Amino acid sequence: MKATRGREDATMKDKKEAKKPAENKVVGKRKAASRADKSDQKRPKNIASSTNKDPNKPKRPATAFFVFMEEFRTSYKQEHPKVKAISAVGKAGGEKWKSMSNAEKAPYKVKATERKSEYEKLMAAYNKKQESSDDEEEAESESSKDDEESEDDD
Repeated sequence: MKATRGREDATMKDKKEAKKPAENKVVGKRKAASRADKSDQKRPKNIASSTNKDPNKPKRPATAFFVFMEEFRTSYKQEHPKVKAISAVGKAGGEKWKSMSNAEKAPYKVKATERKSEYEKLMAAYNKKQESSDDEEEAESESSKDDEESEDDD
């Protein structure tokens, strides 16, 4: 019986394929096919944001959780020297952070606010420096334009 069913299934498929020309075959609702079509269309990258990064700009401060994780990683590695996976450390740290009370989190929040205030001071100094350098660049560009105009007049 199995052999006859197999033949019937094969002949049914052949009949369906014979009805539709090969050019008009529609791709099913598969995600892979739609992704392949979308991958051909490349989106333009935002080049301006990546090229304008200033290496002198202060980095943003760590949040209270990341301040906690700095200490937690060292203690976790001492307790579990055989665990090498970074994800395991992160998961354990996340679970411990969730289980901690607000009183236990308070010292980390204080450290985070201190870092944030220091960052704000650095950013204020950085912004002042940027404004002054922008003013100097504008003055230089204006003077170079004036020089070019005077040369054109001659």
